[in-house]
Amino acid sequence: MGRINFYFEGVPRLVLYQDRLREIIQEVGIEENISVGDINIVFCTDNYLLKINNSFLDHDYYTDIVTFDYTLGNRISGELYISVDRVKENAVIFQQPFKVELVRVILHGVLHLLGYCDTTSDEELIMRNKEDYYLSLFQVYKMY
Repeated sequence: MGRINFYFEGVPRLVLYQDRLREIIQEVGIEENISVGDINIVFCTDNYLLKINNSFLDHDYYTDIVTFDYTLGNRISGELYISVDRVKENAVIFQQPFKVELVRVILHGVLHLLGYCDTTSDEELIMRNKEDYYLSLFQVYKMY
């Protein structure tokens, strides 16, 4: 079993149910029939993530998450860089509690590690439906 670690770069430590989030990620792996390796989740600022987006993806815009996929075979691994600033703004836009939106973004990154894409509108719909399914399955709305 891999390790799921949480880091904070330039943002205050968030009060999260880290053990439950680890369980959720493991359970997504079970649901998707794949094992979970090492995953680092880094919560950061808009500017920190913009620099990553520029340096590694040659994108010059803000985003809520950048996922680096180190999956080998049937074992997902990777790094999820999440802008707390973007998640806060999106929570307001989508009228969701901040922590629910944060879990959605974590799930989004895990789904990328599982091979799901969101470059087309059809893929985006599949991704959103998966996110909604897991938020409901794991009763995330009741957690926060």
